[in-house]
Formats: sequence, C-alpha cells, structure tokens
Amino acid sequence: MIYRSKAPLRIGLAGGGTDVSPYADLYGGAILNATLSLYANATIEPINEKKIILEAIDRGEEQVYDWQDALPINGELDLLKGVYNRIMKDYGIKEQGFRLSTFVDAPAGSGLGTSSTLVVAIIGAFTEMLRLPLGEYDMAHYAFEIERKDLNLAGGRQDQYAATFGGVNFMEFYGDDKVIVNPLRVKQQHLFELENNLVLYYTSTSRESAEIIKKQTKNVTDKKEKSIDAMHHLKEQAQMMKEALLKGRLNEIGEILDYGFQQKRNMADGISNPLLEDIYETAKASGATGGKISGAGGGGFMIFYCPGNTKYRVIRNLEKFGGRHRSYQFTEHGLKTWTV
Repeated sequence: MIYRSKAPLRIGLAGGGTDVSPYADLYGGAILNATLSLYANATIEPINEKKIILEAIDRGEEQVYDWQDALPINGELDLLKGVYNRIMKDYGIKEQGFRLSTFVDAPAGSGLGTSSTLVVAIIGAFTEMLRLPLGEYDMAHYAFEIERKDLNLAGGRQDQYAATFGGVNFMEFYGDDKVIVNPLRVKQQHLFELENNLVLYYTSTSRESAEIIKKQTKNVTDKKEKSIDAMHHLKEQAQMMKEALLKGRLNEIGEILDYGFQQKRNMADGISNPLLEDIYETAKASGATGGKISGAGGGGFMIFYCPGNTKYRVIRNLEKFGGRHRSYQFTEHGLKTWTV
C-alpha cells in the first residue's frame, strides 16, 4: 500500500498578520484567504527494512534513520520529523519501516503558507495510513500545535486552516487557540473574474518569515501603538473584502488591497523593502489598482488586482525585475488523502 495526500497553498486577500499571537488573543483577528491549485504533496510508502527514510524531493534532501520513536530535531527536514514525532507520541506506529516523501509546488519562504501546508499534508498521509479519527478542525489545530509549539516556529494560524478546509474562507481568531472558519458562498462568476484579474507574481526572492513575525509580536507585546493600529485596520480590511466579494463589487478589490498594503508596512520593519516598493509602483503604473505582499512580507509572492485586460501589461512590465508570474486557479477543496 502507498498512502498519499495533497493540501492546497493559499493567498491571503485581507487581514494578514491579525492571526498571530498575542494580537489575536488580545483583540481577536480576522483574515480572508483563498486556496490555489498549487499543492504540498506527501507520500508514505512502507519498506521491508526497519528504516525511516525522509525525502524532500523538491529540495533534493534526504535523511535516513534506523527505526526509533523520536527523530532528532536538528534543522534537517524538521517539519517531517516533527509530524512523525508527534504522531508516534500520540498514536504510536507499528515497527514498520517507511519512506516519507514530500514535494511542494512553491519554494519555501514564498508567502503562500508552504511550511504549514506541508505539515497538514504530512499529517494527512499519516492519518490515511493509520486511519486516525481527525476531523478538519482537529487536523488544522494539530498542525498548528506541531509547528508552533512542538517545533517552536513563529507564525500565525491561518495557513493550517486554509490548507485543511480549502476554498474561500473568512476566518476569525481568538484567545485559547479558538478559530472559526466561515466558508464564503461567492458566486461563481465573481470568482472567475477575481481569478482572471488577480496576478500572482513571484519576486524570485524568499524571506525568513519567522524574523518578521517576531518583530510584529514584540511590537504588540511592547504596546507599540502604530503597529497595533495597523493590525486593527487590517482586521477592518478583512470585513471590507468579505463584503465586496459576497456582493460582487469587484471594482473595489484593488482599492481594498491597496489600503491593506499601506497599513501592513506599519506592522513591523522588514515587511517591505525598496525592491518590493518598485515592483508595486510599477504594477500600479501599468494598470493595477492595488496589491499586496503575500504572507509575512519581505519577499516571496505578491498579488495585484488588474481590472479589464490590464494584467497583460502589468505582467510584461514586471519582467524587468527578474521575477515571473504564476498561473493558478482557485480550488474549492482542502486536504485530500487516498490509498494506492
């Protein structure tokens, strides 16, 4: 038997950063995101020797261990190890060697939630193999605990829930790790138009999101008014985006994105930089009405709302920065698992 899973990456459309503690715990956060036809994939294949083989195919990395209950967390394929260690601790795995292979359709540090989505996919493969009784909320919270608490990786909570549930969701975040996922019934023609007009552009730079998030967290802890006010405005932006999508007022999307872009700069140092500012201004001069840096900021993907047929000019004029636009479709489904 071979056990497989796939979980979709996401773009955040509004509210980014308000899912991070302590802001979400103190004030409540809100984010609107949508999943894409770009995936994190995981496969578990039993083997005839008592070995644990971990393989990140997209990164060309492999680690081989003798069978053991806990693998060392040492900076090498730690996401794979972290999931194995937690599953082993909570559910146990019979002493059967296996190869765990992963592949992600976007680079690490790209701002599409790659790390958290990969954790969800790996949990999905183990769930398929062990027939674990985990629902969607269970799976997403489990992924959050492994990444944020077991592995002590800084970050928010939206990615795990987006990858598990899929689709277009308005998410609310509160203290005590409480999350409410509200699927949005956006009309198909509005989604098609959004998909047509939203350019996904990879800046060909990646960043270490944890450092930016640590600065953001410290600003809230230190009660930095400028940073906290920016997050309040971004939470408001999520409500604005929800209303625009549900009512089909797509002509407002660019302006709502631009409002968020102006606010997000104030959350922490390092979110923007001269290259990203140049890219943003070039996109707007070419016809985009607004956009945002995906994820924590500092690099990775950017998105731009380009009404009419302006996206072709935007794509052409961004070529000089050495990045590339990426084709995608919105996906309605979240994590999927199956057995071969």
